[in-house]
Amino acid sequence: MAQAMKIAIIDDEQDMRQSISQWLALSGYDTESFASAEEALKTLGPEYPGIVISDIKMPGIDGMEFLKKLMSSDSSLPVIMITGHGDVPMAVEAMRVGAFDFLEKPFNPNRMSELAKKATIARRLTMDNRALRRELSDGGQLMKKLIGKSQTIERLKEDILDLGQADGHVLIDGETGTGKTLVAHALHAVGSRAGKKFVVVNCSAWEESTLNKRLFGPMSPEDTNLPAVEEARGGTLVLEDVEVLSGSIQARLLSMINEQGLPPETRIFGVSNMQEKARTCKDALRPDLFYRLSALKITVPPLRQRGEDILMLFTNLTDQFADEYGCVAPKVSAQEAAQLLQAPWPGNVRQIINIAERAVLQSRRGSGSIASLLMNDHEEMQPVVTTDGKPLKEYVEAFERMLIDNTMRRHKGSISGVMDELCLPRRTLNEKMAKYGLQRSNYL
Repeated sequence: MAQAMKIAIIDDEQDMRQSISQWLALSGYDTESFASAEEALKTLGPEYPGIVISDIKMPGIDGMEFLKKLMSSDSSLPVIMITGHGDVPMAVEAMRVGAFDFLEKPFNPNRMSELAKKATIARRLTMDNRALRRELSDGGQLMKKLIGKSQTIERLKEDILDLGQADGHVLIDGETGTGKTLVAHALHAVGSRAGKKFVVVNCSAWEESTLNKRLFGPMSPEDTNLPAVEEARGGTLVLEDVEVLSGSIQARLLSMINEQGLPPETRIFGVSNMQEKARTCKDALRPDLFYRLSALKITVPPLRQRGEDILMLFTNLTDQFADEYGCVAPKVSAQEAAQLLQAPWPGNVRQIINIAERAVLQSRRGSGSIASLLMNDHEEMQPVVTTDGKPLKEYVEAFERMLIDNTMRRHKGSISGVMDELCLPRRTLNEKMAKYGLQRSNYL
């Protein structure tokens, strides 16, 4: 959920602070007041989750000096300045320095509420963008998105950590929808280039001449972007669907790679979907380019090979969508769990995301079934069967883990609540939680 926005009110007059605070509180804002800029500066900083409303004329550090200090700390922090009658030139100067807007005394409270709303929307966008940037540069957060405990996904995580620390180019292949670009993000985030540019180009999105310009330039006069190879310089360049590159573009790319030397200034990740087809990426690329790009290689496993991860991923997704749509996540029966485990998942993670969302929507309406979603997801999809037979014990254990996990979530870690619902004695529940790696602290 989004972090609640605050409004810091700075004015040396107590009555003014109180009246502004009361009005904004009635409008639903969380306010805090300060009698001086010196006092406020102890609290306000680059990560302040809100906006500032400040008087200009104050003893000690006045409003203009206060504004300059705030802007030097965080130029995107919205600051609304309150000016006295006739201080329009000062208000104009405040806007030049970086103020979000100004209010002239005596001001209309409704006007103040309108400005506060605009400013908080702007601040929330800034904070969300910062959080996204941190997430994309935080290898730990990205690794958490690779949900699963299977040996297959654990090996993938180990490969990402190992290859992320290396310096060579990487070929990432796997079936469509397996999360290859997410793996590329994670590889970048855990490596030495984590703080550098991460540029993704979908090679199949443009025809050859446009792609050539997008990669190497020159760009058109109206385009403000740099060519991708310049934009990614010193960082990571990701080429999605690298197998579609024409011979001439492959030659230019190879020339660039050769000029960089070892270690390369810019690391290149080639992403290919061709593993599932008759022809491979090796067939599509010229040999010298293929061997340069595939010096290091990661194959992202298909969902059907990840066993119990399927249920873990499905329940995580339905919880997320249920929260988003404001409803309760659907319960998964033993039969439905078996169907999820047995499904061939031709669309892999992308497909299970779609089915999880639709399962939440149809559960909210009180209709439908997971089996029907699996059958109807693709016209070409066959009845829910798998060619990989699994022992009954695996299905039972996967369902048991999912059931305990879901029940712990509903009861927010209450052991007694889970014991009552599942009719399990404490010792048995503790043993099963230990067996499946479930920790009570994760649900509190």
